[in-house]
Formats: sequence, structure tokens, C-alpha cells
Amino acid sequence: MGYSIGQVAKKTGLTAHTLRYYEKEGLLPFVKKSSSGLRVFSDSDIEWLVLIECLKGTGMSLKNIKQYIDWCIEGDSTLTQRLEMFKNQKVKLEEQMKQLQKHMEKINYKIAYYTEIIANGSEGVFERNPKLAAERKRVYGK
Repeated sequence: MGYSIGQVAKKTGLTAHTLRYYEKEGLLPFVKKSSSGLRVFSDSDIEWLVLIECLKGTGMSLKNIKQYIDWCIEGDSTLTQRLEMFKNQKVKLEEQMKQLQKHMEKINYKIAYYTEIIANGSEGVFERNPKLAAERKRVYGK
């Protein structure tokens, strides 16, 4: 089945502008055009868009996504490069997740801190709540 750029935009949540930009950048080399020059997207093209958005979401650059697509076009001779690319991206993503977890711990501490103060006042908050004091020390190292 073929989809227009508007249908794909609605289906993926991407704008028509973004879809045109991706095509211009070489990220959608498989998209066909009708005899009148309109883009006709296939289900496979939509799957590529989902993958592109996934890779972008992990912080992969458009340049590297383009490289991946080029390797896919080249065929099986690039399987090792593709595997290494995904392994490297996984390492980067795991590092980002560790950093986000540290940020989440600080946010959770602040929620507990302000909840305690609102409920019981700020005076003597750490003496009154040793668990909160221990969490502060763990999160901030003091």
C-alpha cells in the first residue's frame, strides 16, 4: 500500500517538513515517487522512519544514521560495521541512562525533602528524619 506524505506525517507524528528534510539528507533513499513526482511511502518506509526516530532518540547523529542506511544499501559486506555501530550506540545509551538515573535520584530526594518540610516544617528536618539525611548524603556526598 502507498501512503502520501500527509498520511505518513499523521501516522508517524512527524511533520511533512521533517519527512522532506530526511529525504533531502539521504535518510529515505527507498521512497518512490509517483509519475507526477509525489512521494509514495510504503510500509517498509514507515518502518525505516520508526528506526530513524529510535536512533535519533538514543542520541545518534543524522550523519551516523545516514551511514547506517548506506551500509544497509551496500548489503551483507557491511554487517560487521552495522553490528559495531549498534554495540557502540548501546554503550553510549547505557552511559546516558546511568546519568539520567543519577538525576532521578536527586529529583526524588528533592521531592522527599520538600514533602517533609511542607508536612512538618523546615526546622530540624534532618534530625527529625534521619532517612532523609542519609539520602541527602548518598545523593550529594555530604
